[in-house]
Amino acid sequence: MTITNPEPVIERAAGRLDVRIFSDRAGSGAAAARAAAAALRTALATRDEARVVFAAAPSQRETLAGLRAAEGIDWSRVAVFHMDEYIGLPAGAPQRFGRFLRDELWDAVRPGAVHVIDPGDDPEAESARYAELLGSAPIDLVCLGIGDNGHLAFNDPPVADFADPLAVKTVELDDACRRQQVSDGCFGTLAEVPERAITLTVPALMAGRTLVATVPGPNKRAALAAALDGPIGESCPASILRTHPDCTLFADLEAYQ
Repeated sequence: MTITNPEPVIERAAGRLDVRIFSDRAGSGAAAARAAAAALRTALATRDEARVVFAAAPSQRETLAGLRAAEGIDWSRVAVFHMDEYIGLPAGAPQRFGRFLRDELWDAVRPGAVHVIDPGDDPEAESARYAELLGSAPIDLVCLGIGDNGHLAFNDPPVADFADPLAVKTVELDDACRRQQVSDGCFGTLAEVPERAITLTVPALMAGRTLVATVPGPNKRAALAAALDGPIGESCPASILRTHPDCTLFADLEAYQ
């Protein structure tokens, strides 16, 4: 079924955050894709190159599919990044986030520049390299999700820092985050999920000019409630989205109710 212009069933604000709730995840993903495509067209109308950071997760599939089909975007003038990567997985592992994004979007649209995190044998050096690339010019758009534990990228509550001095860092993944990777179907068992990763930090994500968050499904219900209506703090990293000047969150009723 193709949904062209779904309408939200609930619209509200949470701080500065624009929240739009749709009847199902197909509608929320299609609307998020339209918002992301509009932000890209705006950036390309005023600059030679647009720079975008993408989350890689099953929750983003509908948004990425909508971007694949979006018209009027000169992807040859778009530089793409991703926001996290496991440490310790082989380069060809299907769970690698760079591979996920190539399969879901990049191979179809052919961006002009693709910047992939490759932890290799020296994750600290790779973090520094990626931070330099990321910081070479402003980021126009960040397409993100919210983890079951409220994380943004791999900024889980134990390691999230709203004033982090780093743009990219290595982190230990908490058990809730690792269990999500199993429940999402990305790994068969918890033992298979890496314990460490490279992630963009909260300040690096929040530095994007426009943020588009896609948060579907019942597993996100507790995290979304805390992000929208709980205290703003590192115990729910996604709560910081309420302070961004241009962030829109798209969710479905299963995530919201």
